[in-house]
Amino acid sequence: MTPSGRRPGERLVRSYVVTDGRSHPSRNTLDLVTLLIAALGRPLAGLGPEKRRLMELCRPGALSLVEVAGHLELPVSVTKVLVADLMDSGHLVTRTPIPSAGPPSDTRVLQEVLDGLRSRL
Repeated sequence: MTPSGRRPGERLVRSYVVTDGRSHPSRNTLDLVTLLIAALGRPLAGLGPEKRRLMELCRPGALSLVEVAGHLELPVSVTKVLVADLMDSGHLVTRTPIPSAGPPSDTRVLQEVLDGLRSRL
């Protein structure tokens, strides 16, 4: 125990206070790997401390939702509510990550490329 009686990492403010008592975000489009990008020129005045910190984290560049939750030391569900609020107010823009390229499922295209390269040799 720490001298103050709190455990390391324990929050003084409960999650339901941070989200104004809401347990679900206004949007159901957020995934753990959704990229969060701060909108430029939006004032931070009037934002709570968690939302302000979230915006400060996203200003240098894009971070995933799970990274932001880790930095804020908040559960992902709480972070989703905060992110949805910031999206609704125009402070945040989200992007889905670019999926990694996999091998083409059609070998015909690969064969045509190979035949074209061979014809040039």
